[in-house]
Amino acid sequence: MNQDNYDYYEESEDDAEQYAIRPNKTQLKKDIAELFALGEKLSRISATQLASLAIPDKIHQAIREVSGMPLNSARKRLLKYIAGQLHKMDCEPIKESLAKLENKSAHAAREHHQVERWRDRLLAEGDKALTELLDDYPDVDRQYLRQLLRTAQKEQAASAPPRANRLLYRYLKTVLDGEAHFDDAEDDEEEDMDDEEQDAS
Repeated sequence: MNQDNYDYYEESEDDAEQYAIRPNKTQLKKDIAELFALGEKLSRISATQLASLAIPDKIHQAIREVSGMPLNSARKRLLKYIAGQLHKMDCEPIKESLAKLENKSAHAAREHHQVERWRDRLLAEGDKALTELLDDYPDVDRQYLRQLLRTAQKEQAASAPPRANRLLYRYLKTVLDGEAHFDDAEDDEEEDMDDEEQDAS
């Protein structure tokens, strides 16, 4: 073995691996672009969601910083830095956790729109929509729902603060979630509504 070969084997394992496997520049650019996009996604989630991910403190702080920056060159530089740091670690667990958060957010958005549609239909169509809702969800507390609906319609007609409207939304949400009975909450809300009606009279 000549001296040159000896020197090669004396180098660190990381250096030897770099000699043996030269990175493809096109693939490297693609990887960095994907990590840049991942950094963008991470910058858009809430602080609570971000804290739930297994991200090193240095990257976590950079993401928090970039989330509050305007769209300028400094922000782009920081995102490139984040992408470079992410490139040094296994990002698959982060991607999987982020995908779960996105799916959960998408489900919550769909649920929110469904509840809003039912509430708006009940307020606009009255008994027709109520009959359909009761057919789909027979365990609903009909008396309580009718009371909420009547009060919300009165508020709407009088351009009053939409307290009953909000309670109607909350109750419909529990119905669509499959939790039609929450007696303690209903009792508290009914007492509040009764107090407000007495104050108004």
